[in-house]
Amino acid sequence: MSAVDYRLAFEHAPVGMVLSRHRTMVDCNARLCEMFGATRAALVGQSFRVLYPSVAEFERIGKRMEPILNTSGRYADNRMMRRLGGLHGAIAGDTFWCHVTGQALNRDAPHESGIWTFEDLGSRRAVTAELTPREREVAAQVMQGLTSKEIGRALGISHRTVELHRARLMRKYTAATTAELVQKLLAA
Repeated sequence: MSAVDYRLAFEHAPVGMVLSRHRTMVDCNARLCEMFGATRAALVGQSFRVLYPSVAEFERIGKRMEPILNTSGRYADNRMMRRLGGLHGAIAGDTFWCHVTGQALNRDAPHESGIWTFEDLGSRRAVTAELTPREREVAAQVMQGLTSKEIGRALGISHRTVELHRARLMRKYTAATTAELVQKLLAA
């Protein structure tokens, strides 16, 4: 039996993959470059911040994931990400839904080093309404079927604030019920 070429597996994985140190991209594969419309040279050495719609979202998600990585060593969520360039048919600045999964290599210092996967959900969930960063976070949680209280705990905000964001989402997507909102978020 021949040896497995892990570099080849990394490079040709069907999802975007990144090796990171201190929330900076150390290496990435071709699929990640395609997804974000950038070359490897444009991504390696950059903070993950360049992939987020805003600095606030980058900071907020970083703080939210740290205690989870400390506990289990793994983290996953659906979030909005931002395309960087115009390569591979991408339009710079466009936002898209992305499933992100990460594994900290050191639970005691979760941002020290890790491996992350990115799956473009854009073909399943197009972004049609202009959403605020917090609305994007609430929308991602609503699509997971969480209640306002559960979303509030997950995001560190009150359930009343979640209800306000949910109401704005329902107006923006002209949904009469939460089930209709989820359906429209999935099909948008």
